[in-house]
Amino acid sequence: MGKNAPEGRPGDGASVSDEEWAEFVRRAGEGSGADAPKEPSARARMVAARLRAEDERRRREGKPAEPEGWRTGPAWQERNGSARKRRRLVPVLGVLVAVGLAVVAVRPELVTGEAAREDSAPLAAETARPTAAPSADLFPDRPTLKEPFRGSPAVGWAAGAAGIELPEAKAVGGMSKEQVAHALRSTKELLVASNLDPATLRGEWPGAALKLLDPLQKDGHGALEKALRKPAKDEDPLWMFSRFDPAQVRPAGDVVRTRGRMTFGKGDRSGEVRVYADYTFVYPVVKAKPGADEVTRTVVRRQLTLALYDPAQVITTRGRLYVLRMDMTSGNSDCSKDGDGFLRPQFTEDLAGGAPEVSGPSVDPYDRSQDLDDLSQECGAVTRT
Repeated sequence: MGKNAPEGRPGDGASVSDEEWAEFVRRAGEGSGADAPKEPSARARMVAARLRAEDERRRREGKPAEPEGWRTGPAWQERNGSARKRRRLVPVLGVLVAVGLAVVAVRPELVTGEAAREDSAPLAAETARPTAAPSADLFPDRPTLKEPFRGSPAVGWAAGAAGIELPEAKAVGGMSKEQVAHALRSTKELLVASNLDPATLRGEWPGAALKLLDPLQKDGHGALEKALRKPAKDEDPLWMFSRFDPAQVRPAGDVVRTRGRMTFGKGDRSGEVRVYADYTFVYPVVKAKPGADEVTRTVVRRQLTLALYDPAQVITTRGRLYVLRMDMTSGNSDCSKDGDGFLRPQFTEDLAGGAPEVSGPSVDPYDRSQDLDDLSQECGAVTRT
């Protein structure tokens, strides 16, 4: 028997939880072709019967059912998904900066900024996942306090909340058009309050964002509140919120560039709509010290899956969102500070002593062509910011 095994349950590798058995029974009933866990079939029948009995009892008593997360554990795992994935990327700028300086004699406009301006025509809204990363200049312009997005693909992105466009709502999954529209609006409000609100970016308490989440969800709303109060590697507010230490950096201007898309669909039960959000936010910053003028950018991409339930069918707080998945990756944030609750941008002057050590592959933080599940979780280097 293995260590710390619950009383009456074998502690070897063949043991699985009630929740895992319930998941298998559900998937098998849908014909998904899931392989059965290695456990006696009597156990499966027992668990399935117990869950059916619980739901039947609730129906007889006129009580709503429970959301799946109440049975399956941490809601951000989204069934079989990865829990609390976060990938931090750091800049490797030393060589690039040296090469950029060397080109001044040949094409000074590449460094002085005459080749690209921030008044270029904005891109059309993203309607589907891109098939490739945005094109990159060999010698991109350097950002300045006046033009903090210069030299970045984000120069053509929408500003702030304008980059979060809502799809047209329609009834789905036993939810009315009005309920779906509410879920979409609430998701946008959550993204704005979590990633664009100046107070949130300064590291203040994100009360407006938390009010949009269901307080009954202890592994969603409750876990985020705990992470905000006492950040740690396994309890990090950056799962949901973009936060900078105001003692270290300040915004370079008042604009955050945003690009992404939002979709929705039915959930696993009647009375549930799921909203899928995939957005990238680009934050230009300078050091907080007086007179600082070097601009750097941190690029954050988030993938969220949120659910809104019909309170007539599911135990929930009316109108509040339930968190099923929250994945993020950040480009240009010091990996050595992981878990302190802040994004930690690095500047060229910080890298004068050499590039930081990284173990993961180099990544373009503007590349939105892949799902975050497909990316390495190791600390890697960004090819640009």
